[in-house]
Amino acid sequence: MTALSEFNEDVDASQQPPQKKYGRWITAVLLLALLALFAWGMRAKAGTQVTEGPAPDFTLTSFEGETITLSELRGQVVIINFWASWCVTCREEAPYLEQTWRKYKDKGVMFIGIDYVDAEPNALEYIAEFDITYPNVPDLGEKVSDAYRMKGVPETFYINKAGEVSGVHIGPLSPPILDNVIDELLAE
Repeated sequence: MTALSEFNEDVDASQQPPQKKYGRWITAVLLLALLALFAWGMRAKAGTQVTEGPAPDFTLTSFEGETITLSELRGQVVIINFWASWCVTCREEAPYLEQTWRKYKDKGVMFIGIDYVDAEPNALEYIAEFDITYPNVPDLGEKVSDAYRMKGVPETFYINKAGEVSGVHIGPLSPPILDNVIDELLAE
């Protein structure tokens, strides 16, 4: 044994310099604080999904440069569809959404596609691939998806003429689900 190793064996933990003791304690406290902050953030994000009541308002700029403010659409039925180009089931519902938009666009109905966590070139390619003609906007910073407490894509929110959420559909839409909902909302 060397003299240094003998010296280290003779020094017990109570004789360690205060910096080492406090350093470990501070590290443990910081780690616990970070874990608590992470848990709080996850809990806040996992809150109750908006399924009724006033629709959270937003103003976004479409891929075409048009500014869309939800509250300015009061008096119309609004269909908000969250989608992403990487979402397989979004691709399944895209033709039905576009077909339904074309059927109802002149009857007091507005569709808004909200692109979720996507690269703009991919989103634009998706819009072109499915010949989507209703306005689509990127959800930069996930502000709108957070406001609606969206769970995943695709997800569709139904907004009545008074600007209130009338319901939500999680997963891909297929005929005649959306037609039935729109007919009911128009009849209100």
